[in-house]
Amino acid sequence: MSIADTPPPPYYAVIFTSIKKEETERYAPMAEKMVELAAKQPGFLGMESARQEVGITVSYWESMYAIKLWKENTEHLVAQKLGKTNWYEDYTVRICLVQREYHL
Repeated sequence: MSIADTPPPPYYAVIFTSIKKEETERYAPMAEKMVELAAKQPGFLGMESARQEVGITVSYWESMYAIKLWKENTEHLVAQKLGKTNWYEDYTVRICLVQREYHL
C-alpha cells in the first residue's frame, strides 16, 4: 500500500483506529474484500492503513454523503457486525474535514 493520491482539499477523512482480538481466519479475507468494495464506492478517494498493536486505517471521501452510503453498504454492515462481535477488542471512528495538505 502507498500514500493515497487525494485531490486538493476540501475532502473528508474517516479514521478507523482499532485493537484486534486474537487473529481469526476470516478477518484477513473480509478486510481485503472491504478495501476492494470501498474503492468501488462513489466518492471514494483513497485509503492508507497500518497495523501493529493498534491499527489505523484512514479512508478519504468526497463528501459526508459518500461516507454515509459506505457506512450503510449491505456488505459493509455485515463486516461491521462481525467486527463488533468477533474481531475488535476496541475501536474508534473519527470523521474529519481535510482543509489543507502538503507533501513532497
